[in-house]
Amino acid sequence: MTSTQGAAFAAVDLGASSGRVIVGRVHDDGDGPRVDLHEVNRFPNGPVPVPAAGPVPGPAAGHGAGRTTLRWDVLALWRGILDGLRAATREAGPLAGVGIDAWAVDHGLLDADGALLGNPVHYRDARTVGVPDRVFQVVPADELYARTGLQVQPFNTVFQLVAAQGTAQLAAARRLLLVPDLLGAWLTGEQVAEVTNASTTGLLDATTRTWATDLADRLGVDASLLPPLRAPGERLGHVRPELAEQLGHRAPLPVWTVGSHDTASAVVAVPATGEDFAYVSCGTWSLVGLELPAPVLTEESRAANFTNEAGVDGTVRYLRNVMGLWVLSESLRTWHEAGLPAELPDLLAAAAQVPGLTTVVDVDAPEFLAPGDMPARVAAAAARTGQTPPQSQAGTVRCVLDSLALAYRRAVRQACALSGREVSVVHLVGGGVRNTLLCRLTADATGLPVVAGPVEGAALGNVLVQARAAGVLTGGLAELRAVGARGLDLVRYEPDPAAAARWDAAERRLWGAGERTPVPA
Repeated sequence: MTSTQGAAFAAVDLGASSGRVIVGRVHDDGDGPRVDLHEVNRFPNGPVPVPAAGPVPGPAAGHGAGRTTLRWDVLALWRGILDGLRAATREAGPLAGVGIDAWAVDHGLLDADGALLGNPVHYRDARTVGVPDRVFQVVPADELYARTGLQVQPFNTVFQLVAAQGTAQLAAARRLLLVPDLLGAWLTGEQVAEVTNASTTGLLDATTRTWATDLADRLGVDASLLPPLRAPGERLGHVRPELAEQLGHRAPLPVWTVGSHDTASAVVAVPATGEDFAYVSCGTWSLVGLELPAPVLTEESRAANFTNEAGVDGTVRYLRNVMGLWVLSESLRTWHEAGLPAELPDLLAAAAQVPGLTTVVDVDAPEFLAPGDMPARVAAAAARTGQTPPQSQAGTVRCVLDSLALAYRRAVRQACALSGREVSVVHLVGGGVRNTLLCRLTADATGLPVVAGPVEGAALGNVLVQARAAGVLTGGLAELRAVGARGLDLVRYEPDPAAAARWDAAERRLWGAGERTPVPA
């Protein structure tokens, strides 16, 4: 399994609220190879509102003067990455590689000289409001899904590009690079599109895993913007020598393609021992679904708004995006700005004492997408559905967590019904692992055991794919998962059978009869 002991890799893992650089060291303690992770740098990330430049295209044009555009501060991310790689080199010595994973869909546009044309626009920006309907007038929704297999989200890259049509920036663009590919290009000079993230654009054929250039042409998207595709587990190149010297790295430093969509990397790290599992990659977003050998492109799948995204080793991440802990974090921000107590541990402890399922809302409703006063939006959603709004901060937190668990239940059961796959366990990975109340509620809601861990799932999967690409590890996903699971502090939550009827009732209250496909325990 291993040919090099003590090899160290740097995983650059960028989330919607923070980025981090983590050193993963592969070694054998006598029981087989394992990976030890150590964070060497963490830095903030988030949307930056700036005045909208020039005429605002599309449906957002009527928003009037004073409209802002949400953008990512990609230069701050770059500085955080370089600081992290410098710290990794100091700590671990010569590195066996670097891999970058990040969120999906957002991208930088480069001019003919390869210079970045402004900070990437944030997926929560309003410019894509109404754009999917415009796209479907040219390429019907069922046709688009049959080719790309992608869940309709207003921020999908294809919708962002159509929204940008007519702008000077897009007219000057000669290359589009998704965020992790952009940063990889700055490290190495190589401009590519790693396939797991490319599959979130709405421009990749889900079956052939090639660019659907004919669809791009029909939508007026310049297909020459799309770079060559690369699979995870290949050498992208080496860090530019002058940059490596600035980092204190004297030896050539390879950069490996990994599952550059952070969920693709996180799914690699799921400590599953078979195929009969569902996963929840839980952070700002929650990605809830199954790992399959082929896409599900049926009309029923489209109607249920499930997505088929590329995974590592030719797998398919068949999942639904759920709004995730974003609603909770925005609630905390709102309370903090209002001068109210906003310490999460205290609020979670108080929420655990609130009667469960008193109020539930559809956390995937459009009103929860943009930044803003989430407690007020939760209260309004409850009132619209004839429920009593939460009466306290703890009540709001309990409502959000109950609603998230209910959304997980619905997504897992629908995924099983649509794919024909049965599952016996739910693996929860990512930052949500620390939220023990959410883990317990997820077990009760799904009626399945929940195995919680690892917390740094994306970073662990990132390192595992790098290590195999470098020849330090061998084998398929099962072997990589076995390595990743060694030494993990996993927690198992068993469902409460007596709770099933209450979750059934909550589902009917929110969605009517709902999808109550049995899932074997």
